[in-house]
Amino acid sequence: MAETFLELKDIHKSFGGVQALKGVDLTIRCGEIHCLAGENGSGKSTLIKVISGAHEPTKGEIYIEGERILHLNPIIAIEHGIQVIYQDFAIFPNLTVAENIAINRAVSTGAKLMNWKGAKELALEAMEQIGAKMDPDVLVENLSVANRQMVAICRTIINDAKLLILDEPTAALTSKEVQKLYAILRRLRDKGIAVMIVNHKLDEVFEIAERLTILRNGEKISTGMIDEYDRNRFVKELTGRNISESFYEPKVSEEEIFRAENISRKGAFEDVSFSLKRGDVFGITGLLDSGRGQIGDALFGINPIQSGKIFLQGKQIEINSTEDAVRHKIAYVPEDRLTQGLFLDRSIQDNTIAASISKYFIRGKLDEQAMYRATVEWIKRIGCVAPSPEVSVRTLSGGNAQKIVIAKWLNTDPALLILNGPTVGVDIGAKYDIHQILRRLAGEGIGVIVISDDLPELIQNCNHIMVMKNGRVSEIVEPSEVNETELATMMSSQ
Repeated sequence: MAETFLELKDIHKSFGGVQALKGVDLTIRCGEIHCLAGENGSGKSTLIKVISGAHEPTKGEIYIEGERILHLNPIIAIEHGIQVIYQDFAIFPNLTVAENIAINRAVSTGAKLMNWKGAKELALEAMEQIGAKMDPDVLVENLSVANRQMVAICRTIINDAKLLILDEPTAALTSKEVQKLYAILRRLRDKGIAVMIVNHKLDEVFEIAERLTILRNGEKISTGMIDEYDRNRFVKELTGRNISESFYEPKVSEEEIFRAENISRKGAFEDVSFSLKRGDVFGITGLLDSGRGQIGDALFGINPIQSGKIFLQGKQIEINSTEDAVRHKIAYVPEDRLTQGLFLDRSIQDNTIAASISKYFIRGKLDEQAMYRATVEWIKRIGCVAPSPEVSVRTLSGGNAQKIVIAKWLNTDPALLILNGPTVGVDIGAKYDIHQILRRLAGEGIGVIVISDDLPELIQNCNHIMVMKNGRVSEIVEPSEVNETELATMMSSQ
């Protein structure tokens, strides 16, 4: 058995009267890839901050390489080789790759001036260790998300990392970039570095983790080797409930809700045709530059189509703006809910009625009671966990925030609901809930279009999937005809 690098015993952490961690034990071994899994609010982020010294535990013991650390702080953690890469990577976009990689070393040695030649050599050495290829002189702001992550990893390597913690490292990566990241993490593991990944994506956990610890509601539920878990045990322990996988099978209907005929937008997509009947959940997928997302933007009038025809409930309509789309009862849940879908500092109620506020005006005044009642009803209908309609949306978990975006548009009584990446960044329980909402809406006669690169999501919840490639329709298939591997091949084949 590998040597233990980090051991936490009976860790408690309270914030006022809130117990964020309740007696958590955790052991991290040298040269292993350990996954810390848990839904939003499970205590993962708090535990990371305890390990990195950002939070001092209310109670409990911390041992690093067998030595008890009484008052761990960020400086002591770094001195012991603990490095954390958060989702924002904590890098400087206006500095070069070499400068970003070398800056911590320069600060720790008390250097007054940057040694440009030394910084470049240090960066090249770090990149060689992990197999990364980047121009050390390029500004980080010009890099892809994946390469920015590589810069952050390189910086930890030159700072003698013994434990590397990555918080949701695959959240913004393509499948190819995820595989490249995993290869790098395995290389670091083989050098004896302990790697801990914070993740709740089932397929990714089973692919990369060697050991697994599951948290729920601030408590450790279990720890074990990954081969001790199957999908059912993982989901049950993560969520506290049985969530069965099933495939969507709508009732057959000939009632057409929506049809697109040969729609095009220069530089985005060309000659795209498809239709939805009552009960359909229609999936659209493809690689990042395939045109999949641009179709959603066009149908909602953000970047309208330039040619072709759109029919809704049997009538041809024109969508030249978002106002046109809303007027025609088209709703759009965007990919980036934080910047496009929500007013983060406003209440749940303000967000829920934002797209339908006009119906609450009575003789020139807003009917506050009606807005409150509507919000309470939507919170109940979509299963949002929130203390009241008055709390800020910013306080909600990712899954509950996404439910509020959906509620906002459902409150407009849409005929067509388009969702771009409907479950990106949400945990397994919320993902299941959202899928059930979409199935129910389709059964009620609302047209549902799901744009996603989450292939299991599409296969389980759609009854037609359109594959986009280079801006054109490659194929339209039924999920019963394909598996994930075949669908991925359709997306990427030349």
